[in-house]
Amino acid sequence: MKLSDMQLFRGLEEDDISSLLSCLNSVKRNYKKGEVILSEGSIIENIGIVLSGMAMISCNEIWGNTSILGSVAPGSVFAEVYACIPGQPMLVTVSAVEDTSVLFMNVGRVLTTCTNACPFHTNLARNLLTVCAHKSLQLSQRILHTSSKSIRGRLMSYFSECAKHAGSNSFLIPYNRQQLADYLNVDRSTMCNELSKMQKDGMIEYKKNRILLKD
Repeated sequence: MKLSDMQLFRGLEEDDISSLLSCLNSVKRNYKKGEVILSEGSIIENIGIVLSGMAMISCNEIWGNTSILGSVAPGSVFAEVYACIPGQPMLVTVSAVEDTSVLFMNVGRVLTTCTNACPFHTNLARNLLTVCAHKSLQLSQRILHTSSKSIRGRLMSYFSECAKHAGSNSFLIPYNRQQLADYLNVDRSTMCNELSKMQKDGMIEYKKNRILLKD
């Protein structure tokens, strides 16, 4: 995936992006599957962009439960809110679901025009605002998915959104069963039983991460 295809760099040419990354003191880092990228409690100044692989954002409760707040696919940004608030400890952990490459950029340099007065800063700051708005929407969607009192209702709310996003009744979800249960804030075993019932009732078909919503 080219940087110019990513939402954060929309409207910028590859040559412009190369100059901009140098100005922003950007650095690329690689993480193995399961490795923590950013840990809860960290104070950060950099935003992260997944270049390849997949990252997961989670919250560990004091009594040991884990809540999955979302996934970060290639081209997506994470930790932008914490980077924009000086001294704010992270309330979540970001970890690699698979081998993952991340580009980090200093948010202060993103939001402040450099001494070179690069003309690309305005576009980048505008794109970052758009990214933050999309993240707010994603959090609202999770609240919507978990608002149903029934597990079936939560599953169908999430699957319906995935189908709309994919433009098809057949789609892949980015979570395994435990991660999906954590994301929907339900018990894994109970959720798996409900998935089996939904398939038996002719509502869905599924195999691993592939879901088909039936008419």
